[in-house]
Amino acid sequence: MQTESSQRGEMSQDSGGASLHPEVVTHGRNRRNGRAADPAAGNGKRAFDALAQSSVGLELGLSVIIGLLIGYALDSKFETGPWLMLLFLGFGLVAGFRGVLRAVGRAERSAEAENRG
Repeated sequence: MQTESSQRGEMSQDSGGASLHPEVVTHGRNRRNGRAADPAAGNGKRAFDALAQSSVGLELGLSVIIGLLIGYALDSKFETGPWLMLLFLGFGLVAGFRGVLRAVGRAERSAEAENRG
């Protein structure tokens, strides 16, 4: 004949997921807002998003400079004056602003997902 223990520890398997602080963690989620319980996961995602957003200016500047350099090289090779440099400057500006718009879209989607989640 086997006797059952009347004591239930917080760490036992049959405790039904109860913890000392049920408002903090319940099955990997925060009971109050439904977000992931690990704050480091959210901090890491926010840091990655901030790093990606901070590189937008660099991307714009490099696009313009690369466009200018390609245009200048083609102008000196074909002796066309400033026309190819101006054309590739325009291409660089378009590429740079396209990168800015993509970064803004990513930031909006990330903020929307954070507000939803």
